Amino acid sequence: MPVEFLSDAQAAAYGRFPGAPSQAELERFFLLDDAAMAEVGRRRGQVNRLGFALQLTTVRYLGTFLPAPLDVPWVVVEYLAGQLGTADASVVKGYVERPKTAYEHSWEIMEWDGWRQLTDGVVAAELRGFLSARAWTRPERPSLLFDQAVTWLRSSRVLLPGVSVLARLVSEVRAGAAERAYSALVGKVDRGLAGRLDGLLEVGGGSRGSQLDRLCRAPTRVSGPELVRALDRAAELAAVGAGQVEVGDVPPSRLAVLARQGLTADAWALRRLPASRRVATLLAAVRALQVNAVDDALDLFAVLMAGKLLGPAERASVATRLRTLPQLRSASVTLADAARVLLTLLDPDGGEAAADPAAAWSRLQTACPGSGWRRRSLPWRSWCRPTAQKTRTASGGRSWSAATPRSARSSPHCPRWFRWPRSTPAARC
Repeated sequence: MPVEFLSDAQAAAYGRFPGAPSQAELERFFLLDDAAMAEVGRRRGQVNRLGFALQLTTVRYLGTFLPAPLDVPWVVVEYLAGQLGTADASVVKGYVERPKTAYEHSWEIMEWDGWRQLTDGVVAAELRGFLSARAWTRPERPSLLFDQAVTWLRSSRVLLPGVSVLARLVSEVRAGAAERAYSALVGKVDRGLAGRLDGLLEVGGGSRGSQLDRLCRAPTRVSGPELVRALDRAAELAAVGAGQVEVGDVPPSRLAVLARQGLTADAWALRRLPASRRVATLLAAVRALQVNAVDDALDLFAVLMAGKLLGPAERASVATRLRTLPQLRSASVTLADAARVLLTLLDPDGGEAAADPAAAWSRLQTACPGSGWRRRSLPWRSWCRPTAQKTRTASGGRSWSAATPRSARSSPHCPRWFRWPRSTPAARC
């Protein structure tokens, strides 16, 4: 029986109590309402009433009747006995003395509470449709899909079938969803694209891997040549043409499952697949690999830009800003002193006082000495023009007929290309 995807613990817990129910579960599944109390009260004797209530709440909790009706946690029996007013809950042991009683009660519960069986064709079609839709749209494990089937059966008031029956149904539905995906994808692939996809599994001469294995390798270094190889890889994948196939009618989760299978399996295993499955798997794998290749190239380009261009520029900007901090501090102190002097010249009453410009200028120079208040109205050429002519000596050397003014030598406006004679204290500006 196809129950290999279920563990031994899951198969053993199917249709059984996994343990004592919690207080919330007792109040939800084992609390008898007025209709249930009236139906239970129709039975004669405390034993039959307690046994009937036990089977009624058990099927609501598990979705099936137990072969042994008393195979339940004792806390459930005590909870039901308290609702029925039974002082001694152990009288329920007499419920199994006549096996036919429990069997008759189960049929009565099914008819009164509206439970159905999976042998009904309508119920089987509903369950298969639910599982098919879920398997087509969600890449769930078979064990998880099995649990979803159990939940649907309990919520729809359908008795749980045998574990092998439900497991076989889950396997058939998953296989049908896979075949549906293969057929939908293969129908969109022409002969040329199918040939290019199969060519990716070929191993070239002198190579140990296939073309698909080579294209699966992402960039490993941060360099210009590696970026070129990443761009070539993306272009080669785009040239296959898998990205131009319209696959909007196939769920993305189903494509992701096929792509993962194609990218993790080796070329030898892919070549052994049936033609439809191989083409569909390669189509999904190449589409996913094309997206990954573009992302890898963009990430590598971003790292190169940050490391080779933006990083050095940012470090140079920080270094320049740090070099100008002392000048900025000095200028800020000078500006603060000048503002303080100007504020003292204002009229304390808030009016506009006629201050003497000469006095104000003098006070600014006194408050901010060495700040360059002296005006330089002459152009820089008049500060840097030498007043002497150079002559050639008898020995072939050069000399100056007169000394150059110190003001010209020390002027900050002297151009850098102007060179002073070696005999002067300042060789150049």
